[in-house]
Amino acid sequence: MSSVLTQRASGVLLHPTSLPGAHGCGDLGPEAHQFAHWLSAAGQRFWQMLPAGPVGYGNSPYSALSAFAGNPLLISLDRLVDEGLLPRTALADPPRFSLPRTDYAAARAWREEKLRTAFDAFGKRTSDHVSYEVFCSQNAPWLEDFALYSAIKRARRDRPWTEWEPELRARDPDAVDRARHALRREIDQQRFEQFLFARHWQSLKGHCATLGIALIGDLPIFVAHDSADVWAHREMFFLDEQGQPTVIAGVPPDYFSATGQRWGNPLYRWDDATLRWFITRVTNLLQMFDVLRLDHFIGFTRYWEIPVSEPTAMNGRWVPGPGAKLFERLGDAPLIAEDLGAVTAEVTALRDRFGFPGIKLLQFAFGTDPQGPTFLPHNYDRNSVAFTGTHDNDTTRGWFEKLDDKERRTALDYLGTSGREIHWEMIRCVWASVANIAIAPMQDLLGLGTEARMNLPGTSQGNWEWRLAESPGAEVQDRLRATTQIYGRSAR
Repeated sequence: MSSVLTQRASGVLLHPTSLPGAHGCGDLGPEAHQFAHWLSAAGQRFWQMLPAGPVGYGNSPYSALSAFAGNPLLISLDRLVDEGLLPRTALADPPRFSLPRTDYAAARAWREEKLRTAFDAFGKRTSDHVSYEVFCSQNAPWLEDFALYSAIKRARRDRPWTEWEPELRARDPDAVDRARHALRREIDQQRFEQFLFARHWQSLKGHCATLGIALIGDLPIFVAHDSADVWAHREMFFLDEQGQPTVIAGVPPDYFSATGQRWGNPLYRWDDATLRWFITRVTNLLQMFDVLRLDHFIGFTRYWEIPVSEPTAMNGRWVPGPGAKLFERLGDAPLIAEDLGAVTAEVTALRDRFGFPGIKLLQFAFGTDPQGPTFLPHNYDRNSVAFTGTHDNDTTRGWFEKLDDKERRTALDYLGTSGREIHWEMIRCVWASVANIAIAPMQDLLGLGTEARMNLPGTSQGNWEWRLAESPGAEVQDRLRATTQIYGRSAR
């Protein structure tokens, strides 16, 4: 097990798009660097984020257009001004973006215009061209496919690759060469944006490192059907001749949905080539993050296969995953197992064999969930990451307000509180536990209600939009630091 996960510490879950700022969504600019300082002053050692890829369907970070590329929405326009790639006047009159939500369409339109202006300026100076060419060369195995895919997709009004011309859909070499020639400027634009993203990301990561803040990333086990990865590697997935999935991913009926969750992702063939590709994916993300959360860890042991003709996830079957042979090749990687859901003895054995900390979720502890007792802090083990809730949960205040009388009384009796500040009582309980790592979403630190929920599983509208209207203040910071010091999790 990686040493970064064995120390008693704590952190905050906040995706960069949720940061405040003037450009429609949070990004990797000044507000991100200020938040890193805020975390450090609050005694925290971890900043957990959601996947940072280019968002696709429903603006979901779990449905990215690439498993390797970064999200251009996170490129800092303010930093582009500082770098001389944008005139300051270019940002003088931003649209009136709505707060505290992200309007992805408006933010994307505003930012894309500025990124194209920056690309024009970049072409007229040569000081960064060597580093750009090095970046393109080092990342060519994924960057060339992604840049071409993005250029074709944009030229076809964002239609998914399965609706392109048959020869492009099938990656006919002559058709691909023609597209590469016709769209060469747009391809260069896409390369440039990935170069900027990587530069701004590494700047933030380096700054966090000087402050003693480690970044926790998130690796979804499956990839989106409409992605550069599936288009470029059709042989790795169960697809028909037109590129459509024959079976798809999801989970059977669970806590979140009586009919299960029909995610729709294509399923891997898990042959040797797929394993190599997946290991490369993990390795690439570990250059961005210090730790990775493996989303849907149970899928590495077994996954729920749904025939594509099924309208829900109720009718499917369990199919064996890659298991230990994947993690044997990865070595001692700093990974967290998101071991929630239909956990079996095989899932636990795989997790424990490689020493991965599992996840404890306090919101699940007080109801009728069969695993509920394992989420009570007195049953935690040290090799765990404990949360009040995650991005898929309601906020703690929103959750508490919806409890029935029995579950509310069970929670209050366990916590020994009246529930007046239920969010802080839950934070205190998690911080006091023996789990090595304790994490709280920013919404819980602020005591926000359901209006601040990040995602409602099984729905495709209105998710991933919550933002901070302003930076969290000194009062919350002081209280978090005090709680962290009391329970021995402080960075200093």
